[in-house]
Amino acid sequence: AVKATTATKGKKKWSKGKVQDKVNNAVYFNAETLAKLEKEVPAYKLITLSVLVDRLRINGSLARRALRELADRGSIRLVSAHNSQLIYTRATAPVTAEA
Repeated sequence: AVKATTATKGKKKWSKGKVQDKVNNAVYFNAETLAKLEKEVPAYKLITLSVLVDRLRINGSLARRALRELADRGSIRLVSAHNSQLIYTRATAPVTAEA
């Protein structure tokens, strides 16, 4: 009975799977990306590696260097560092605790 059903239906066709589009992220900063980095990124509320990769279309290693550079300049402030996930926020005036 089993052979009869497979013979009529034919062999099962396996799907090729979903194909994800290949992203073409920049590996060098050009003038407009660098200007956008210096102007817009310090205004973001949440700044992570993946946010920069997604919004600026740069690769991860370039985004890490950019985050380090902005943090050294004081444009952004480190909130949390856990393994390779670095979370930054915009640099605001230092908060002073009143006693």
